[in-house]
This record gives sequence, structure tokens and C-alpha cells, in this order.
Amino acid sequence: MALGRRVSKDVAERYAADERLAATYRERLAAAAEAESALRAAETEGRPAEELRALSVKFDKALTEVLLAAEAAERVAMGPRVYVSDGADAKARRAAEIARREAKAKPAVRPWTDEVDRLRTAREAHRLGFRTRPGVAA
Repeated sequence: MALGRRVSKDVAERYAADERLAATYRERLAAAAEAESALRAAETEGRPAEELRALSVKFDKALTEVLLAAEAAERVAMGPRVYVSDGADAKARRAAEIARREAKAKPAVRPWTDEVDRLRTAREAHRLGFRTRPGVAA
């Protein structure tokens, strides 16, 4: 007999998937750092615009991947109460929303929240500084 809080099968599956994704955080962060250093080195060397754009897109994708892993780690730190079943009613969704806000205030979750914010800011700063998508003709 399990003594913990029961969770539905789909919530347990999503929680386990987030645990697996969160476990890849360090590798993804290292890949993003490597992509950034390659981009900065190419900038310093004065490489052609096409090569810089390709490296910029690679760095953007790496930042997005590490952001996904950090968000998964944040959800794992919050616990399974913040997940909502697929067929959940409004009351269950609201309970999960409240649990999420309560969990964000916990000291164990705060470093992940800060990391997610830092990564989002870095990605947006990169997107504003580099064209990662084709431009629109003016």
C-alpha cells in the first residue's frame, strides 16, 4: 500500500517524462555554451553572414532545448500536484494552478525559476540581436 498522494496515470507519465528531460539539463546547457562560443568566435573572426546566421540559428535552438529542460526541472521540483489530467474539470485545473503558485514560493523551486527566467532572457536577447528567421521585405 502506497502512502503517498495518488496521481493519475497520465500525470505520472508526464511527471516521469519531465524527470527524464530534466536529467538532460547539464548536457543541453553545455551544448548551448558550446554553440555560443562557436558563434562568438565566428563573429570575432569576421566570418560571412551566411555562416553567422547558421551559427545563430544553432545557438537559438540550443537555448530553446536547455530552456525546455530547465522548465521540466522546475516542474519536477514543484511536484506532481501542479500537473493536470487531460480530462480534468475546472476545479482540478484551479487546484493545480494554486499548487503551482504555492510551489514557486518554495526555496527548492526558486533556483529553477530563476534559471528559467535567465534562459528566457538570454534567448530573447539573442533573438533581438541576431536574425534567426528570414526577414520580411519592407
